[in-house]
Amino acid sequence: MAQKPKVDPHVGRLGYLQALVTEFQETESQDAKEQVLANLANFAYDPSNYQYLRQLQVVDLFLDSLSEENETLVEFAIEENRRGHLKGGFIHPTWCVQSWP
Repeated sequence: MAQKPKVDPHVGRLGYLQALVTEFQETESQDAKEQVLANLANFAYDPSNYQYLRQLQVVDLFLDSLSEENETLVEFAIEENRRGHLKGGFIHPTWCVQSWP
């Protein structure tokens, strides 16, 4: 199992989520990527995190994970995107429009 990200406990929620995103993007360990993506998915359950997840472009991270060869990452990404659509809050329709070129 991957280690917890090395984050200063005083950075706040945004700082912690940024550390997770950075770890996901920089690590070569598939186990670490799986754990981090699962952690980000868990944070997406709480509507108070939506603004931070949007600011950090976590939706794009989930969407990008759909093309990974690692099936676990794809499953996490599918579940998170499905849940976001069903819940009607995490993946808001205006996000899609705003991310288009």
